[in-house]
Amino acid sequence: MFDYKLLAALAAVVEQAGFERAAQVLGLSQSAVSQRIKLLEARVGQPVLVRTTPPAPTEIGRRLLNHVQQVRLLERDLQGQVPGLDEQTLPERLRIAINADSLATWWAAATADFCATRQVLMELVVEDQEVGLKRMRAGEVAACVCAAERTVAGARSLALGSMRYRALASPAFIARHFPAGVTPAALARAPAIVYGPDDQLQHRYLAALGITGAFAYHLCPSSEGFVRLTEGGLGWGLVPELQVRGELASGRLVDLLPERYIDVPLYWHHWRNGGELLAGLTEHLRRAAGSALVQAGRDS
Repeated sequence: MFDYKLLAALAAVVEQAGFERAAQVLGLSQSAVSQRIKLLEARVGQPVLVRTTPPAPTEIGRRLLNHVQQVRLLERDLQGQVPGLDEQTLPERLRIAINADSLATWWAAATADFCATRQVLMELVVEDQEVGLKRMRAGEVAACVCAAERTVAGARSLALGSMRYRALASPAFIARHFPAGVTPAALARAPAIVYGPDDQLQHRYLAALGITGAFAYHLCPSSEGFVRLTEGGLGWGLVPELQVRGELASGRLVDLLPERYIDVPLYWHHWRNGGELLAGLTEHLRRAAGSALVQAGRDS
């Protein structure tokens, strides 16, 4: 039988990225949290954490974290079915990894009604769409929105639709860098804007135009900041069409090559044994996300 106080300590250390903040969340001393981790490791006979900064789960640690995530959700279902088990504590937050562009565009409208009617609290972990699944693999989140179709063991995936990205720049930037018109060679010479080290959209866009190799770019790890930098004329970048309809309509941003765009498919991954709450959210997203995202065979 698992000692769930020990598993809660493991989850807190990973989720809070350290022993000090885990101790604050659990209402314990830092040494007490450390002792619980050591006792858990003694019981399973191997390390559950790599003592890096922040601490990272080992393979057995990931399995235990996955178990904790699913138990939390199942306990919530049981408390709803057996009111006497409800200890009147604050509900657990549903930890979800999501890409910044989804968070800045369709996510709020797609989930607001569900959270209000089901009294769900969310803790959103922002990750690039290309790498968000690693949070599930590490057992840190119960679900994620990402661009990977293939899911992890014990989970299911649902195709939500695609986000359409267009190469945009300000009129002043275009006048400065493309006086003779936008060509692949001129685009490769002009400074771009990239969200972060894992963001490969601009690379893929240039490669589709026959341009490979290094190019100059700003790094901006903020979805809203990305748009502001583009609008301010610092560079060109691939921006979600959903996010800048007003800027495109007003002419503050201009599509460099209207016939060229990238559709990034998004998938909802969730634990198979995540209980009724995750199943309900999955069905809700199946309906709500589809109205905002580009679907196969349908243009935006």
